[in-house]
Amino acid sequence: MSTNTSRTARRRTLRVAAAALTVAAGLALTACSGADATGTKGPGQTDTGAAAAEPGGSGSGAEAGDAGKQPGSENAARGGKAGSGVQRCHTSGLKAAFATGEDAVPDPDADGGTTTSIVLTNTSGRTCKIGGFAGVDLTPDGGGPSWSLARSAAKHGSIVLGPGDSTDFTINLGMAKENEEGSWKPATVAVTPPDETTALTLKWPWGPLVHQDGATQPATFVHPIG
Repeated sequence: MSTNTSRTARRRTLRVAAAALTVAAGLALTACSGADATGTKGPGQTDTGAAAAEPGGSGSGAEAGDAGKQPGSENAARGGKAGSGVQRCHTSGLKAAFATGEDAVPDPDADGGTTTSIVLTNTSGRTCKIGGFAGVDLTPDGGGPSWSLARSAAKHGSIVLGPGDSTDFTINLGMAKENEEGSWKPATVAVTPPDETTALTLKWPWGPLVHQDGATQPATFVHPIG
């Protein structure tokens, strides 16, 4: 090969190598630029995703808030009902009396016991509701400890009493004969309306009872109102 030909070939090789380096550099720059773009888009996408999640989260939070408000709304509705509804009857707005009609007088000779009823009248100027067991405590004629009557197993609801309205509850009685062994005659009866702590006091209008304070199944016990 001649010297001129060798020089020409060498220059051509150098140009090709330089071109290859230029292309490689361009590809490297493009790759770096693409990485930068990807890097730029990545946070952008993350930010966008976070922004989308935040409103979604806010939306969920709002929905949760709405859900949180719903019980509140229900509570408010219930509170409104309670506020504008019927409250329980209080001792101060009630009057108690024994039912004394012909059919209300207990029969001391009845087999298996007899009954009496106590009437509660709403003397307040508002409507009230009452239900459950009244506390009934008997105090003996000669003084001494009182007898808190047991309660039946009967279920109960509640009754709404307008001003002047009445309801009653029944007491089963185990009556005794006068001067009979074990006889026990109350002098007064303390009647505590359901859920109240103040009692109404009545005189006992009937004869003696068989004293069974503390008995598992006494013949004298209280039935509920309602």
